[in-house]
Amino acid sequence: MASDHVDVLIVGAGLSGVGAACHLRRDCPDKTYAVLEARDAVGGTWDLFRYPGIRSDSDMFTLGYSFKPWTAPKAIADGATIREYVRETAREYDVQRHIRFRHRVLRADWDSGTARWTVHAQRTDTAETVVLTCSFLFACTGYYRYDEGYTPALPGVDAYGGRLVHPQHWPEDLDHSGRRVVVIGSGATAVTLVPALAERAAHVTMLQRSPTYVLARPSRDRLADALRRWLPAAAAYPVARWKNVLLSTATFQLSRRAPGLVKRLLRRAAAGRLPVGYDVDRHFAPRYDPWDQRLCVAPDGDLFTAVREGRASVVTDTIDTLTAHGVRLTSGAQVPADIVVTATGLNLLALGGLTLCVDGAEVDLASTVAYKGMMVSGVPNFALTLGYTNASWTLKADLVAGYVCRLLRHLDRTGQQVVTPLSPDDDARVPLIDLRSSYVLRSLDALPRQGVRAPWRLHQNYARDVLLMRHGRLTDEGVRFSRATAPAPRPVPTRPAARR
Repeated sequence: MASDHVDVLIVGAGLSGVGAACHLRRDCPDKTYAVLEARDAVGGTWDLFRYPGIRSDSDMFTLGYSFKPWTAPKAIADGATIREYVRETAREYDVQRHIRFRHRVLRADWDSGTARWTVHAQRTDTAETVVLTCSFLFACTGYYRYDEGYTPALPGVDAYGGRLVHPQHWPEDLDHSGRRVVVIGSGATAVTLVPALAERAAHVTMLQRSPTYVLARPSRDRLADALRRWLPAAAAYPVARWKNVLLSTATFQLSRRAPGLVKRLLRRAAAGRLPVGYDVDRHFAPRYDPWDQRLCVAPDGDLFTAVREGRASVVTDTIDTLTAHGVRLTSGAQVPADIVVTATGLNLLALGGLTLCVDGAEVDLASTVAYKGMMVSGVPNFALTLGYTNASWTLKADLVAGYVCRLLRHLDRTGQQVVTPLSPDDDARVPLIDLRSSYVLRSLDALPRQGVRAPWRLHQNYARDVLLMRHGRLTDEGVRFSRATAPAPRPVPTRPAARR
Protein backbone atom coordinates (compact mmCIF):
# COMPACT_ATOMS: atom_id res chain seq x y z
CA MET A 1 0.00 0.00 0.00
CA ALA A 2 1.91 3.02 -1.26
CA SER A 3 -0.61 5.63 -0.12
CA ASP A 4 -1.33 6.54 3.50
CA HIS A 5 -4.84 7.72 2.63
CA VAL A 6 -7.68 5.31 1.93
CA ASP A 7 -11.39 5.71 1.44
CA VAL A 8 -12.21 3.25 4.21
CA LEU A 9 -10.00 2.19 7.11
CA ILE A 10 -11.06 -1.01 8.88
CA VAL A 11 -9.80 -1.68 12.40
CA GLY A 12 -9.47 -5.41 13.12
CA ALA A 13 -8.84 -8.47 10.95
CA GLY A 14 -11.09 -10.93 12.73
CA LEU A 15 -14.39 -12.41 11.58
CA SER A 16 -16.01 -8.95 11.33
CA GLY A 17 -13.07 -7.09 9.79
CA VAL A 18 -12.47 -9.65 7.07
CA GLY A 19 -16.19 -9.70 6.33
CA ALA A 20 -16.27 -5.90 6.09
CA ALA A 21 -13.38 -5.93 3.63
CA CYS A 22 -15.10 -8.56 1.51
CA HIS A 23 -18.31 -6.51 1.41
CA LEU A 24 -16.32 -3.50 0.22
CA ARG A 25 -14.70 -5.61 -2.47
CA ARG A 26 -18.09 -6.93 -3.60
CA ASP A 27 -20.27 -3.82 -3.26
CA CYS A 28 -17.86 -0.88 -3.54
CA PRO A 29 -15.02 -2.13 -5.75
CA ASP A 30 -13.97 1.45 -6.55
CA LYS A 31 -13.17 2.21 -2.91
CA THR A 32 -9.65 1.92 -1.55
CA TYR A 33 -9.28 0.40 1.89
CA ALA A 34 -6.81 -0.89 4.44
CA VAL A 35 -7.16 -3.09 7.51
CA LEU A 36 -5.15 -2.42 10.67
CA GLU A 37 -4.67 -5.44 12.93
CA ALA A 38 -2.87 -5.29 16.29
CA ARG A 39 -1.91 -8.96 16.22
CA ASP A 40 0.17 -10.78 13.62
CA ALA A 41 -2.50 -13.04 12.12
CA VAL A 42 -5.97 -13.07 10.60
CA GLY A 43 -8.78 -14.53 12.67
CA GLY A 44 -9.28 -12.35 15.74
CA THR A 45 -10.98 -14.36 18.47
CA TRP A 46 -10.56 -17.58 16.52
CA ASP A 47 -6.81 -17.09 16.29
CA LEU A 48 -6.35 -15.84 19.87
CA PHE A 49 -8.27 -18.52 21.77
CA ARG A 50 -6.46 -21.88 21.71
CA TYR A 51 -7.78 -23.64 24.81
CA PRO A 52 -8.86 -27.31 24.55
CA GLY A 53 -12.19 -27.80 22.82
CA ILE A 54 -12.48 -24.19 21.57
CA ARG A 55 -15.50 -24.09 19.25
CA SER A 56 -18.39 -21.98 18.09
CA ASP A 57 -21.32 -21.39 20.41
CA SER A 58 -23.50 -20.71 17.35
CA ASP A 59 -24.14 -22.83 14.30
CA MET A 60 -21.86 -22.07 11.38
CA PHE A 61 -24.72 -21.60 8.92
CA THR A 62 -25.41 -18.34 10.73
CA LEU A 63 -21.93 -17.61 12.10
CA GLY A 64 -20.56 -18.01 8.58
CA TYR A 65 -20.65 -15.17 6.05
CA SER A 66 -23.76 -14.70 3.96
CA PHE A 67 -21.64 -14.70 0.78
CA LYS A 68 -19.38 -17.65 1.65
CA PRO A 69 -21.18 -21.00 2.15
CA TRP A 70 -20.07 -23.10 5.10
CA THR A 71 -19.16 -26.51 3.67
CA ALA A 72 -17.45 -28.28 6.59
CA PRO A 73 -19.37 -31.26 8.04
CA LYS A 74 -20.08 -29.92 11.53
CA ALA A 75 -22.48 -27.07 12.16
CA ILE A 76 -21.01 -26.55 15.66
CA ALA A 77 -17.40 -26.24 14.55
CA ASP A 78 -14.04 -26.26 16.29
CA GLY A 79 -11.90 -23.14 16.47
CA ALA A 80 -9.22 -24.30 14.03
CA THR A 81 -11.79 -24.98 11.30
CA ILE A 82 -13.40 -21.57 11.84
CA ARG A 83 -9.99 -19.88 11.75
CA GLU A 84 -9.19 -21.52 8.43
CA TYR A 85 -12.62 -20.50 7.07
CA VAL A 86 -11.88 -16.85 7.87
CA ARG A 87 -8.41 -17.06 6.34
CA GLU A 88 -9.70 -18.82 3.24
CA THR A 89 -12.29 -16.07 2.79
CA ALA A 90 -9.58 -13.42 3.14
CA ARG A 91 -7.52 -15.15 0.44
CA GLU A 92 -10.46 -15.56 -1.94
CA TYR A 93 -11.31 -11.86 -1.75
CA ASP A 94 -7.68 -10.69 -1.82
CA VAL A 95 -8.01 -9.10 1.61
CA GLN A 96 -4.61 -10.32 2.84
CA ARG A 97 -2.55 -7.75 0.96
CA HIS A 98 -4.62 -4.91 2.42
CA ILE A 99 -3.89 -5.87 6.03
CA ARG A 100 -1.21 -4.12 8.07
CA PHE A 101 -0.40 -6.48 10.90
CA ARG A 102 1.04 -5.42 14.28
CA HIS A 103 -0.67 -2.01 14.01
CA ARG A 104 -2.56 -1.12 17.18
CA VAL A 105 -4.89 1.84 16.61
CA LEU A 106 -4.71 4.34 19.46
CA ARG A 107 -6.50 7.48 18.37
CA ALA A 108 -8.60 8.86 15.52
CA ASP A 109 -9.24 12.60 14.96
CA TRP A 110 -12.07 13.83 12.75
CA ASP A 111 -11.69 17.18 10.98
CA SER A 112 -14.96 18.66 9.69
CA GLY A 113 -13.10 21.08 7.43
CA THR A 114 -11.56 18.32 5.34
CA ALA A 115 -14.10 15.56 6.13
CA ARG A 116 -11.27 13.20 7.03
CA TRP A 117 -10.11 11.05 9.89
CA THR A 118 -6.47 11.13 10.93
CA VAL A 119 -5.69 7.80 12.56
CA HIS A 120 -2.73 7.23 14.85
CA ALA A 121 -1.47 3.68 15.29
CA GLN A 122 1.54 2.13 16.95
CA ARG A 123 3.44 -0.85 15.64
CA THR A 124 3.48 -3.56 18.28
CA ASP A 125 6.82 -4.91 17.03
CA THR A 126 8.84 -1.69 16.73
CA ALA A 127 6.81 0.86 18.78
CA GLU A 128 6.90 3.10 15.70
CA THR A 129 4.01 5.56 15.35
CA VAL A 130 2.08 5.32 12.07
CA VAL A 131 -0.35 7.97 10.83
CA LEU A 132 -2.98 7.36 8.15
CA THR A 133 -5.98 9.30 6.91
CA CYS A 134 -9.31 8.01 5.68
CA SER A 135 -12.72 9.25 4.66
CA PHE A 136 -14.64 6.59 6.62
CA LEU A 137 -13.55 4.72 9.74
CA PHE A 138 -14.98 1.25 10.41
CA ALA A 139 -14.25 -0.35 13.80
CA CYS A 140 -14.47 -4.16 13.73
CA THR A 141 -12.74 -4.70 17.05
CA GLY A 142 -15.32 -6.70 18.99
CA TYR A 143 -15.93 -5.57 22.54
CA TYR A 144 -13.45 -7.28 24.83
CA ARG A 145 -9.77 -6.91 25.72
CA TYR A 146 -7.50 -9.21 23.79
CA ASP A 147 -4.55 -8.85 26.14
CA GLU A 148 -6.27 -9.69 29.42
CA GLY A 149 -9.24 -11.77 30.53
CA TYR A 150 -11.24 -11.18 33.68
CA THR A 151 -10.00 -12.92 36.82
CA PRO A 152 -11.62 -12.07 40.16
CA ALA A 153 -9.55 -11.88 43.33
CA LEU A 154 -9.02 -15.43 44.56
CA PRO A 155 -8.23 -15.77 48.28
CA GLY A 156 -5.17 -17.90 48.95
CA VAL A 157 -3.88 -17.77 45.39
CA ASP A 158 -0.31 -17.30 46.61
CA ALA A 159 -0.53 -20.49 48.64
CA TYR A 160 -1.75 -22.61 45.73
CA GLY A 161 0.92 -25.03 44.58
CA GLY A 162 -0.57 -26.12 41.25
CA ARG A 163 -0.92 -24.48 37.84
CA LEU A 164 -3.29 -21.49 37.52
CA VAL A 165 -4.36 -20.55 33.97
CA HIS A 166 -6.90 -18.34 32.20
CA PRO A 167 -8.42 -19.77 29.00
CA GLN A 168 -7.77 -16.57 27.05
CA HIS A 169 -4.03 -17.29 27.23
CA TRP A 170 -3.79 -21.06 27.36
CA PRO A 171 -0.16 -22.25 27.78
CA GLU A 172 1.07 -24.40 24.91
CA ASP A 173 3.10 -26.52 27.30
CA LEU A 174 0.22 -27.38 29.64
CA ASP A 175 -0.38 -31.14 29.75
CA HIS A 176 -3.49 -32.02 31.70
CA SER A 177 -3.32 -35.77 31.09
CA GLY A 178 -4.02 -37.69 34.28
CA ARG A 179 -4.35 -34.47 36.30
CA ARG A 180 -7.14 -33.26 38.54
CA VAL A 181 -8.59 -30.08 37.06
CA VAL A 182 -10.95 -27.50 38.54
CA VAL A 183 -12.63 -25.13 36.08
CA ILE A 184 -14.02 -22.06 37.86
CA GLY A 185 -17.02 -20.72 35.97
CA SER A 186 -20.26 -21.79 34.35
CA GLY A 187 -20.40 -19.83 31.09
CA ALA A 188 -19.74 -20.87 27.52
CA THR A 189 -15.98 -21.23 28.05
CA ALA A 190 -16.38 -23.53 31.06
CA VAL A 191 -19.07 -25.58 29.31
CA THR A 192 -16.66 -26.01 26.40
CA LEU A 193 -13.56 -26.76 28.48
CA VAL A 194 -14.94 -29.33 30.89
CA PRO A 195 -15.83 -32.12 28.41
CA ALA A 196 -12.71 -31.45 26.34
CA LEU A 197 -10.40 -31.67 29.36
CA ALA A 198 -12.28 -34.70 30.71
CA GLU A 199 -11.16 -36.76 27.71
CA ARG A 200 -7.63 -37.05 29.20
CA ALA A 201 -7.73 -35.64 32.73
CA ALA A 202 -8.06 -37.82 35.82
CA HIS A 203 -11.16 -35.82 36.70
CA VAL A 204 -12.58 -32.38 35.94
CA THR A 205 -14.73 -30.36 38.33
CA MET A 206 -16.78 -27.44 37.09
CA LEU A 207 -16.99 -25.16 40.11
CA GLN A 208 -19.77 -22.64 39.70
CA ARG A 209 -21.21 -19.98 41.97
CA SER A 210 -24.58 -20.38 40.24
CA PRO A 211 -25.80 -22.53 37.32
CA THR A 212 -26.26 -21.62 33.68
CA TYR A 213 -28.78 -22.94 31.14
CA VAL A 214 -27.11 -25.60 29.01
CA LEU A 215 -28.77 -26.80 25.83
CA ALA A 216 -27.68 -29.95 24.02
CA ARG A 217 -27.62 -29.53 20.23
CA PRO A 218 -26.49 -31.89 17.47
CA SER A 219 -23.06 -30.95 16.14
CA ARG A 220 -24.34 -31.67 12.61
CA ASP A 221 -27.33 -30.09 10.90
CA ARG A 222 -29.56 -32.82 9.45
CA LEU A 223 -31.39 -30.52 7.05
CA ALA A 224 -28.13 -29.07 5.75
CA ASP A 225 -26.68 -32.55 5.27
CA ALA A 226 -29.78 -33.61 3.31
CA LEU A 227 -29.77 -30.46 1.16
CA ARG A 228 -26.08 -30.87 0.36
CA ARG A 229 -26.77 -34.27 -1.18
CA TRP A 230 -29.17 -32.75 -3.70
CA LEU A 231 -28.21 -29.10 -4.13
CA PRO A 232 -25.02 -27.15 -4.77
CA ALA A 233 -23.56 -25.37 -1.72
CA ALA A 234 -24.68 -21.95 -2.94
CA ALA A 235 -28.30 -23.12 -2.95
CA ALA A 236 -28.27 -25.31 0.18
CA TYR A 237 -26.52 -22.75 2.38
CA PRO A 238 -29.15 -19.98 2.50
CA VAL A 239 -31.93 -22.50 3.19
CA ALA A 240 -30.05 -23.94 6.18
CA ARG A 241 -29.12 -20.42 7.26
CA TRP A 242 -32.69 -19.14 7.30
CA LYS A 243 -33.97 -22.28 8.99
CA ASN A 244 -31.53 -21.70 11.85
CA VAL A 245 -32.27 -17.97 11.97
CA LEU A 246 -35.99 -18.63 12.34
CA LEU A 247 -35.44 -21.40 14.90
CA SER A 248 -33.19 -19.24 17.09
CA THR A 249 -35.57 -16.27 16.77
CA ALA A 250 -38.52 -18.43 17.78
CA THR A 251 -36.59 -19.80 20.76
CA PHE A 252 -35.67 -16.30 21.91
CA GLN A 253 -39.20 -14.95 21.50
CA LEU A 254 -40.68 -17.92 23.35
CA SER A 255 -38.17 -17.39 26.17
CA ARG A 256 -39.24 -13.77 26.48
CA ARG A 257 -43.00 -14.44 26.30
CA ALA A 258 -43.19 -17.71 28.24
CA PRO A 259 -40.02 -17.99 30.35
CA GLY A 260 -41.60 -20.47 32.74
CA LEU A 261 -42.35 -22.89 29.91
CA VAL A 262 -38.85 -22.64 28.47
CA LYS A 263 -37.34 -23.14 31.92
CA ARG A 264 -39.30 -26.37 32.32
CA LEU A 265 -38.31 -27.60 28.86
CA LEU A 266 -34.62 -26.90 29.46
CA ARG A 267 -34.72 -28.57 32.87
CA ARG A 268 -36.47 -31.65 31.46
CA ALA A 269 -33.92 -31.90 28.63
CA ALA A 270 -31.01 -31.67 31.07
CA ALA A 271 -32.53 -34.22 33.44
CA GLY A 272 -32.96 -36.67 30.57
CA ARG A 273 -29.21 -36.63 29.92
CA LEU A 274 -28.05 -36.87 33.55
CA PRO A 275 -27.97 -39.84 35.96
CA VAL A 276 -31.20 -40.81 37.71
CA GLY A 277 -31.54 -38.85 40.94
CA TYR A 278 -29.08 -36.15 39.91
CA ASP A 279 -29.70 -32.78 41.60
CA VAL A 280 -30.71 -30.94 38.43
CA ASP A 281 -32.25 -28.00 40.28
CA ARG A 282 -29.04 -27.23 42.13
CA HIS A 283 -26.61 -27.55 39.22
CA PHE A 284 -28.57 -26.86 36.01
CA ALA A 285 -31.56 -24.67 36.95
CA PRO A 286 -30.56 -20.98 37.10
CA ARG A 287 -32.48 -18.38 39.09
CA TYR A 288 -32.74 -16.03 36.09
CA ASP A 289 -34.95 -16.45 33.03
CA PRO A 290 -33.67 -17.99 29.77
CA TRP A 291 -31.88 -15.44 27.60
CA ASP A 292 -31.31 -12.97 30.43
CA GLN A 293 -27.91 -14.46 29.74
CA ARG A 294 -26.87 -16.41 26.66
CA LEU A 295 -27.77 -20.08 26.55
CA CYS A 296 -24.72 -22.32 26.59
CA VAL A 297 -24.57 -24.99 23.89
CA ALA A 298 -23.28 -28.52 24.49
CA PRO A 299 -22.74 -30.14 21.08
CA ASP A 300 -24.16 -33.66 21.13
CA GLY A 301 -24.66 -33.15 24.89
CA ASP A 302 -20.92 -33.61 25.57
CA LEU A 303 -20.99 -31.92 28.99
CA PHE A 304 -23.88 -34.10 30.18
CA THR A 305 -22.11 -37.21 28.86
CA ALA A 306 -18.92 -36.40 30.77
CA VAL A 307 -20.93 -35.93 33.98
CA ARG A 308 -22.99 -39.07 33.42
CA GLU A 309 -19.88 -41.15 32.83
CA GLY A 310 -18.16 -39.83 35.95
CA ARG A 311 -15.30 -38.11 34.12
CA ALA A 312 -16.55 -34.69 35.22
CA SER A 313 -18.66 -33.30 38.01
CA VAL A 314 -20.43 -30.04 38.76
CA VAL A 315 -20.11 -28.37 42.14
CA THR A 316 -22.29 -25.36 42.97
CA ASP A 317 -20.71 -23.44 45.83
CA THR A 318 -18.50 -20.44 46.55
CA ILE A 319 -14.76 -20.35 47.14
CA ASP A 320 -13.48 -19.84 50.66
CA THR A 321 -9.82 -20.01 49.68
CA LEU A 322 -7.32 -21.74 47.47
CA THR A 323 -5.04 -24.08 49.37
CA ALA A 324 -1.72 -25.66 48.50
CA HIS A 325 -3.49 -28.63 46.92
CA GLY A 326 -6.78 -27.29 45.61
CA VAL A 327 -9.85 -25.30 46.60
CA ARG A 328 -11.65 -25.08 49.93
CA LEU A 329 -15.31 -24.15 49.55
CA THR A 330 -17.53 -22.06 51.80
CA SER A 331 -19.38 -25.25 52.73
CA GLY A 332 -16.10 -26.66 54.07
CA ALA A 333 -15.71 -29.21 51.27
CA GLN A 334 -12.29 -29.63 49.66
CA VAL A 335 -11.80 -29.99 45.89
CA PRO A 336 -8.30 -31.25 45.01
CA ALA A 337 -6.73 -29.66 41.95
CA ASP A 338 -3.43 -29.99 40.15
CA ILE A 339 -4.66 -27.32 37.69
CA VAL A 340 -7.11 -24.49 38.32
CA VAL A 341 -8.64 -22.84 35.25
CA THR A 342 -10.25 -19.44 35.77
CA ALA A 343 -12.99 -19.49 33.12
CA THR A 344 -14.38 -16.39 34.79
CA GLY A 345 -15.13 -14.24 31.78
CA LEU A 346 -13.88 -11.35 29.71
CA ASN A 347 -13.00 -7.72 30.22
CA LEU A 348 -15.00 -5.50 27.88
CA LEU A 349 -13.10 -2.82 25.98
CA ALA A 350 -15.09 -0.50 23.73
CA LEU A 351 -13.57 -0.02 20.24
CA GLY A 352 -10.49 -1.98 21.22
CA GLY A 353 -9.30 0.97 23.30
CA LEU A 354 -9.49 3.43 20.38
CA THR A 355 -9.99 7.07 21.41
CA LEU A 356 -12.19 9.16 19.11
CA CYS A 357 -11.94 12.96 18.79
CA VAL A 358 -14.25 15.19 16.75
CA ASP A 359 -12.86 18.61 15.84
CA GLY A 360 -10.45 18.55 18.77
CA ALA A 361 -12.85 17.30 21.45
CA GLU A 362 -12.62 13.77 22.81
CA VAL A 363 -15.82 11.75 22.46
CA ASP A 364 -17.32 10.42 25.65
CA LEU A 365 -18.65 7.19 24.17
CA ALA A 366 -20.93 6.49 27.14
CA SER A 367 -22.78 9.78 26.45
CA THR A 368 -23.53 8.93 22.84
CA VAL A 369 -26.58 7.17 21.44
CA ALA A 370 -26.30 4.30 19.00
CA TYR A 371 -27.95 4.71 15.59
CA LYS A 372 -29.23 1.42 14.12
CA GLY A 373 -26.82 -0.36 16.45
CA MET A 374 -23.86 0.56 14.24
CA MET A 375 -23.07 4.30 14.44
CA VAL A 376 -22.92 6.75 17.36
CA SER A 377 -24.46 10.19 17.69
CA GLY A 378 -22.29 13.15 16.78
CA VAL A 379 -19.46 11.07 15.30
CA PRO A 380 -19.30 11.49 11.49
CA ASN A 381 -18.32 8.84 8.96
CA PHE A 382 -17.80 6.19 11.61
CA ALA A 383 -19.35 2.75 12.13
CA LEU A 384 -18.76 -0.09 14.53
CA THR A 385 -19.69 -3.75 14.43
CA LEU A 386 -21.51 -5.10 17.45
CA GLY A 387 -23.02 -8.51 16.85
CA TYR A 388 -26.22 -9.99 18.19
CA THR A 389 -26.44 -11.23 21.76
CA ASN A 390 -29.30 -13.65 21.03
CA ALA A 391 -28.02 -15.00 17.71
CA SER A 392 -24.81 -15.38 15.71
CA TRP A 393 -22.44 -12.42 15.73
CA THR A 394 -21.94 -12.53 11.97
CA LEU A 395 -25.62 -12.11 11.13
CA LYS A 396 -25.39 -8.56 12.47
CA ALA A 397 -21.85 -8.01 11.17
CA ASP A 398 -23.00 -8.81 7.63
CA LEU A 399 -25.89 -6.36 7.92
CA VAL A 400 -23.65 -3.58 9.25
CA ALA A 401 -21.03 -4.05 6.52
CA GLY A 402 -23.73 -4.06 3.85
CA TYR A 403 -25.26 -0.90 5.30
CA VAL A 404 -21.89 0.87 5.32
CA CYS A 405 -21.55 0.07 1.62
CA ARG A 406 -25.04 1.47 0.99
CA LEU A 407 -24.04 4.68 2.79
CA LEU A 408 -20.84 5.02 0.77
CA ARG A 409 -22.72 4.59 -2.51
CA HIS A 410 -25.33 7.12 -1.35
CA LEU A 411 -22.64 9.69 -0.56
CA ASP A 412 -21.13 9.27 -4.02
CA ARG A 413 -24.50 9.35 -5.74
CA THR A 414 -25.65 12.54 -4.02
CA GLY A 415 -22.32 14.37 -3.98
CA GLN A 416 -22.26 14.44 -0.19
CA GLN A 417 -19.16 13.67 1.88
CA VAL A 418 -20.34 13.29 5.46
CA VAL A 419 -22.98 11.27 7.29
CA THR A 420 -23.48 12.18 10.96
CA PRO A 421 -25.87 10.36 13.31
CA LEU A 422 -27.98 12.60 15.55
CA SER A 423 -29.36 12.04 19.04
CA PRO A 424 -33.10 11.50 19.49
CA ASP A 425 -35.07 14.45 20.82
CA ASP A 426 -36.20 12.58 23.95
CA ASP A 427 -33.94 11.54 26.82
CA ALA A 428 -35.14 7.94 27.15
CA ARG A 429 -32.20 5.52 26.99
CA VAL A 430 -31.70 1.77 27.41
CA PRO A 431 -28.53 -0.36 27.46
CA LEU A 432 -26.99 -1.18 24.10
CA ILE A 433 -26.40 -4.82 25.13
CA ASP A 434 -29.53 -6.40 26.58
CA LEU A 435 -27.89 -9.09 28.71
CA ARG A 436 -27.47 -9.47 32.46
CA SER A 437 -24.22 -11.41 32.25
CA SER A 438 -21.56 -10.25 34.73
CA TYR A 439 -19.05 -9.32 32.03
CA VAL A 440 -21.65 -7.04 30.41
CA LEU A 441 -22.88 -5.44 33.65
CA ARG A 442 -19.30 -4.66 34.71
CA SER A 443 -18.74 -2.46 31.66
CA LEU A 444 -22.10 -1.08 30.53
CA ASP A 445 -21.10 2.43 31.59
CA ALA A 446 -18.31 2.48 29.00
CA LEU A 447 -20.61 1.71 26.04
CA PRO A 448 -23.03 3.88 24.05
CA ARG A 449 -26.70 3.70 25.00
CA GLN A 450 -29.59 3.25 22.61
CA GLY A 451 -32.95 4.96 22.30
CA VAL A 452 -36.37 3.45 22.80
CA ARG A 453 -37.55 3.70 19.19
CA ALA A 454 -36.18 3.25 15.70
CA PRO A 455 -33.79 4.24 14.21
CA TRP A 456 -31.99 4.47 17.57
CA ARG A 457 -33.19 1.07 18.73
CA LEU A 458 -32.70 -2.40 17.31
CA HIS A 459 -34.71 -5.29 18.67
CA GLN A 460 -32.32 -8.25 18.32
CA ASN A 461 -34.46 -9.62 15.49
CA TYR A 462 -32.56 -10.53 12.33
CA ALA A 463 -35.59 -10.72 10.02
CA ARG A 464 -36.73 -7.21 11.05
CA ASP A 465 -33.19 -5.88 10.76
CA VAL A 466 -32.83 -7.27 7.22
CA LEU A 467 -35.78 -5.12 6.19
CA LEU A 468 -34.35 -2.08 7.96
CA MET A 469 -30.67 -2.43 7.03
CA ARG A 470 -30.89 -3.81 3.50
CA HIS A 471 -34.09 -2.23 2.27
CA GLY A 472 -34.91 0.63 4.64
CA ARG A 473 -34.38 4.33 3.96
CA LEU A 474 -30.90 5.78 4.31
CA THR A 475 -32.27 9.26 4.93
CA ASP A 476 -34.28 9.55 8.13
CA GLU A 477 -34.52 11.68 11.27
CA GLY A 478 -31.50 9.98 12.78
CA VAL A 479 -28.82 11.22 10.37
CA ARG A 480 -27.63 14.34 8.58
CA PHE A 481 -25.81 14.28 5.25
CA SER A 482 -23.52 17.19 4.41
CA ARG A 483 -20.31 18.30 2.75
CA ALA A 484 -17.01 19.20 4.33
CA THR A 485 -17.83 22.90 4.43
CA ALA A 486 -21.33 22.47 5.94
CA PRO A 487 -22.08 23.77 9.45
CA ALA A 488 -21.50 21.27 12.22
CA PRO A 489 -24.59 19.26 13.29
CA ARG A 490 -25.84 19.06 16.85
CA PRO A 491 -23.00 19.09 19.39
CA VAL A 492 -21.45 15.73 20.24
CA PRO A 493 -21.27 14.83 23.96
CA THR A 494 -17.62 15.44 24.75
CA ARG A 495 -15.07 15.99 27.42
CA PRO A 496 -11.81 17.98 26.90
CA ALA A 497 -9.26 16.01 24.95
CA ALA A 498 -6.56 14.56 27.19
CA ARG A 499 -2.96 15.52 26.59
CA ARG A 500 -0.99 12.68 25.09
